[in-house]
Amino acid sequence: MLKNSILNLIKSSCNHEKDFASLEKIYELYEQLQYSSNLKQMAEDIYLWLNRNYNVDNVTFSLFDMKNNRKENIYVKGEEFYLDDDKSFFFIINTHTSQNAIVSFSSTSKTHFIVLEAEYNAIESAFFQISPIIQSGILKKNYVQANSIDSVTNVYNRQYLTEHVNKLINLSHTETNDIFFLMIGIDRFKAVIDEFDYDIGDKVLIELAKIIHTNISEFDLVARLSGDEFLVSILSSDNESEVRVICENIIQDFANAEIQINEEATLKKTICIGYDKFNTKDSSLDQIIKNTDTALYEAKNKGRSSFLAFSDIKEEDNIDLF
Repeated sequence: MLKNSILNLIKSSCNHEKDFASLEKIYELYEQLQYSSNLKQMAEDIYLWLNRNYNVDNVTFSLFDMKNNRKENIYVKGEEFYLDDDKSFFFIINTHTSQNAIVSFSSTSKTHFIVLEAEYNAIESAFFQISPIIQSGILKKNYVQANSIDSVTNVYNRQYLTEHVNKLINLSHTETNDIFFLMIGIDRFKAVIDEFDYDIGDKVLIELAKIIHTNISEFDLVARLSGDEFLVSILSSDNESEVRVICENIIQDFANAEIQINEEATLKKTICIGYDKFNTKDSSLDQIIKNTDTALYEAKNKGRSSFLAFSDIKEEDNIDLF
């Protein structure tokens, strides 16, 4: 058992310098992970530890959901390899939940493999020792997701966006105080539910979320507000021309997407977008969300696959939604 392995290592370290050095490495990793703020940081710290102590370049840290038979890569470094490669190693961290963590790594040569094989007992003991920390990281990740992630589309919810807007500004890596917000709504979405069912509606929402993500930067953020509406904060650019191109691309890509209804039929839908510019010094987030919602309403009045800036709405067309 792994518990016995580390106990034997502790006993042996009293008389063998090599085992004492291995024990020092184990607790070096254990102490480092105490300061990791999230699961991804833990995975990176494990990679750095393996790289520094054992010259390992290729590491994958993933979660495997046994309930849904789904794997999620949290951290990948180096060249691609597979668990059944003759030069790879893996360790499963049992979290006593439906999700287990898998730390896998690969040697770079046959000679390197022999070295790692000789050291694997110490490496395995290290992973056993840090298992409770990894388990805590997974539970924290699941808690955060449960409170900030929309269960259907896996994008953030409104609460997360509104609570973390200041953090989003810092992530933009710009000195500007302006952020563009896009409100995206599906044309005649209720008709999908009425004609088909909620499962098909969910497929439409998931497809739209994917398309939004493919057209924005990693620094931008997507939140699902309710029903068929998504709010996007564009942190990567304060150029309105670029924002308009993003709107056009999202609209076009979604119009071309085909959602599978069954083996024989597919569904095509359209969207509209309203947007406004948020100045962090002069505006309130609630007001900007209201403005983008108004712009979306007016864009839908123009017709399908339309987008409109709040600033372009004529005063006589600007209705009171409340």
